[in-house]
Amino acid sequence: MPNLPIDGSHIIGYREAVSLSKQPISMVVIGGGAIGCELGYFYHTIGTKVTLAEYMPSLLPLEDEDVSKQIFKSFIKAGMTVYPAASVTKVEKLEQGCIVTIHNQSEVLEIKCDLVLSAVGIQTNIENIGLEENGIVVEGDKIVVDPYYKTNCHGVYAIGDLVKGPALAHVASAEGIICVEHIAGLSPEPLDYGNLPACTYTQPEVASVGHTEESAKKAGYTIKVGMFPFTASGKAHAAGNTEGFVKVIFDAQYGEWLGAHMVGSNVTEMISEVVVARKLETTAHEIRNSVHPHPTMSEAILEAVAAAYEEVIHL
Repeated sequence: MPNLPIDGSHIIGYREAVSLSKQPISMVVIGGGAIGCELGYFYHTIGTKVTLAEYMPSLLPLEDEDVSKQIFKSFIKAGMTVYPAASVTKVEKLEQGCIVTIHNQSEVLEIKCDLVLSAVGIQTNIENIGLEENGIVVEGDKIVVDPYYKTNCHGVYAIGDLVKGPALAHVASAEGIICVEHIAGLSPEPLDYGNLPACTYTQPEVASVGHTEESAKKAGYTIKVGMFPFTASGKAHAAGNTEGFVKVIFDAQYGEWLGAHMVGSNVTEMISEVVVARKLETTAHEIRNSVHPHPTMSEAILEAVAAAYEEVIHL
């Protein structure tokens, strides 16, 4: 990179720095969870040469296995370099850039790059804020609360990333509403942590809620699984976004909607249908008999449900 002046009147942004470089800026992202995938893909789209290393065997390891496989394929297709089942053992800082040592199964790689982004997880910052002095109970790096977010200390409540549960903005918002309503003397329903949507803003997007296929089996369910690929969607073809699919999982005995997993364009806008349906204990039969508009991306939910019960007619 050229030596660029930075002062109050001339702030060089990342995109401008990339455009002024003779060579693409290179980055190694350590961690292939939601943060690593989102930021890695973002920097890739603005011209950075991105290498992503994930310790687990697949990207987005908390997602359904089929989702992880699709994101890996999409990233490779987009031109990113991805190493699953790889551990970063050393980062050496040079005068300009870094050298990252990656153990990738049977080989050892030394990758020189301009930047290293660590996205191996988050930890709450709750030290020296008065918890110890007031005797507030902490387990690990989380504050212990009841279903209405009250701590063991009278008048002290905690919500968001510093209590157990997913560190997501919409979860913290829901927790805050329940907490304040309870303080006001109302009777709010405790939050159902088993029915919280998770979204990853890559391209294609990822959205999910509930059990994965693997976790449903481990929980002892006999399941029915349906998948509908966007390659069979007229709207997806018209928009030029055919990557991905909708996958649904039902309890075979009672028809309970155990989970849904989506990869594709705008699937983060589609997952709410499943969240509401699960909240209302809607069955596959009711979804199958609810008309979805055509052509839309969301009708893939209907088609996936039909596929789970061997009633799909558009595959």
